Amino acid sequence: MATCFSLLPASPNSSMHFLSNLKKSHKNKPIHCSQSQYQKNHLLNLISDQERGLKTQSDPQKLSEIIQAIDDLTNIGRDTVTTGSSLSATWRLLWTTEKEQLYIIKNIAPFFGTKAGDVLQVIDVEKRNLNNVITFPPDGVFFVRSTIEVASSQRVNFRFTSAVLRQKNWEFPLPPFGQGWFETVYLDDEIRVVKDIRQDYLIVERAPYTWKE
Repeated sequence: MATCFSLLPASPNSSMHFLSNLKKSHKNKPIHCSQSQYQKNHLLNLISDQERGLKTQSDPQKLSEIIQAIDDLTNIGRDTVTTGSSLSATWRLLWTTEKEQLYIIKNIAPFFGTKAGDVLQVIDVEKRNLNNVITFPPDGVFFVRSTIEVASSQRVNFRFTSAVLRQKNWEFPLPPFGQGWFETVYLDDEIRVVKDIRQDYLIVERAPYTWKE
């Protein structure tokens, strides 16, 4: 049986509360666990100081290590169904390779006079909708609305329908811009690992709250 080692501390500037909590709970206390738990902890350890992917953009070796860890979890979750009701949730970003999303996190925040807050993916399988959300506390938000359709046991097709840049006293609508698919290659009660049509990766945690427009 594998041994789950403690996670490294998350960056003090990151919003990865889940990673931080895991680190505290396992500090100096190796435990025995399943292979999936071991591989998951290894992946979370790798991304814990990567500032949601911003630092990984300039570190190809770290990117390679993270992708290998994702592939290992993909193999574990290969025969599971990840497009059922458990997919419905408010998911909070831990790490991604999506360049547009990372660009907004880094460069749009000054427009609001703040730093980017939680980055969310809000999915409702029953209602067939998905919102991609980037918050700029206290009142700013950029979100993209989409419709979704379950295509297989792990794949979901999506189509963007509208986008909005919003502040407390104003709102600026943007046109929809695209469609595609994503596959949830690993899903449990805590995290979700995704690969999409452009070979980008996304690692998210279940947020402790539900985001609504």
